[in-house]
Amino acid sequence: MNKVRIGAITIAFVSIIGIVCVWMLDPIAQDIKYHLFNDQRAILNIPNFWNVISNLPFLLVGVSGLYHIFHSHKLQLISEIKIAYILFFAGISLIALGSGYYHLFPGNESLVWDRLPMTIAFMALFSVIIAEFVSTRLAQLALWPLIIFGIFSIIYWQHTESRGEGDLRLYILVQFLPMMVIPLILLFFKSNFSNTRGYWLLLCAYVLAKVLEYFDATIYNILPLLSGHTIKHLIAAFGVFILLKSYNNRKSV
Repeated sequence: MNKVRIGAITIAFVSIIGIVCVWMLDPIAQDIKYHLFNDQRAILNIPNFWNVISNLPFLLVGVSGLYHIFHSHKLQLISEIKIAYILFFAGISLIALGSGYYHLFPGNESLVWDRLPMTIAFMALFSVIIAEFVSTRLAQLALWPLIIFGIFSIIYWQHTESRGEGDLRLYILVQFLPMMVIPLILLFFKSNFSNTRGYWLLLCAYVLAKVLEYFDATIYNILPLLSGHTIKHLIAAFGVFILLKSYNNRKSV
């Protein structure tokens, strides 16, 4: 059995197990404590200043990516799935606005606008990786269903929250299942490009960002200037910057 077939079977197995395990859970409501960030300092009359302003790098790297796609044409991309790259960097840009708004007014209503652009970015990136490693045609077919499903997961969660029975299970699948499958794709499939380090470094940045988010209070107690959540924003944006640089420093193979 060749490496690609083993990879396909492994991905199918992991995906099925992941979906079944999440759906066997009871509905998961959004914990209200999630909105109680440790660093709530207001500076220049901006509440939660550092958690708000630390979203600016997302805007910078997202707009930079879009600029390179539309104007410089220096990035090495698959032209047939160009819309996925555009949606990825557009989603990253909008994270700055959505997350900035959420951190100004933390709550379930504003959290919708934080998660929507993240979902678009996740799903678009997933499609890009499918195109570059597995099949461009499959990526073209999967892109819009993935985007629609991602958006639906947010709508579904918000609808269930409004009824007092919040359910995050679909959103959990949207955020974490691709992050389980992507490393398997990188391991078992051959890229159309010479440099794949950008994706590995982005994944490392994502994992580190989640750790920083979890230890928000601990880090804030150790480093009172910045909290774990603020550093999370910076690390995640830096991961996207590394990926953008890798798009400029690779060749078709």
